[in-house]
Amino acid sequence: MKRTLLLAFATALLTPLPARAQIYAWRDVNGTLVLSDRKLNDGAMTYVVPEAPGIRTTKTAVPEYSHMYDTLVQEHASRHLLRPELVRAVIQVESGFNPDARSPKGAMGLMQLMPATARQLGVRNAFDPAENIRGGCAYLRQLLDRYNGNEELALAAYNAGADAVDRNGKKVPPFQETRDYVKKVGSITDVQTASMKQRIIYKTFEIVDGRAIPRYSSRKPVTGTYEIVVQ
Repeated sequence: MKRTLLLAFATALLTPLPARAQIYAWRDVNGTLVLSDRKLNDGAMTYVVPEAPGIRTTKTAVPEYSHMYDTLVQEHASRHLLRPELVRAVIQVESGFNPDARSPKGAMGLMQLMPATARQLGVRNAFDPAENIRGGCAYLRQLLDRYNGNEELALAAYNAGADAVDRNGKKVPPFQETRDYVKKVGSITDVQTASMKQRIIYKTFEIVDGRAIPRYSSRKPVTGTYEIVVQ
């Protein structure tokens, strides 16, 4: 019976079909089989499948896998005064907690940093979980500062770029991918907007290796200069 099923499966793959899309298959770091309509892994095997555009499925990472990076998330979320659950939701939607994920556009790692963004944030190896989460949290913090703590707009900018949000009157752009992205993150954790209760955050800078690294605190600095960020 197994032999018959394998033969049927092989025949189906080799039979010419009216291709409409491709399915990519690979094993993640835990050995789990991953199927996607996008090539997110360089070693993925490609299968031509008819009618594939009509099928969409997303599986939440298993609990032990999704909590693998909790220590790093807590550390960098705290450093940038982000909600850890927001950071985890972004990682879930961006990469499914796969540190080796790569998008067709070149976004890399857990928080899918684009090469230019990674360079700007001083991330040397975007596939290193510690560097990726550090850079992703710093970038998310920059976007929250830009949009006065509005997580919805920050997420839209994370997906489509800040210029797209600004051109749309500082609203979520009318791109289906971006709107779906914000909804997906919102389905994992509540996404806060600027209309919710705000709090004052104090932003200071520390010089590390010649670069100014921002630090955030809910407590007003006793000495030195600082900026006020409304969140």
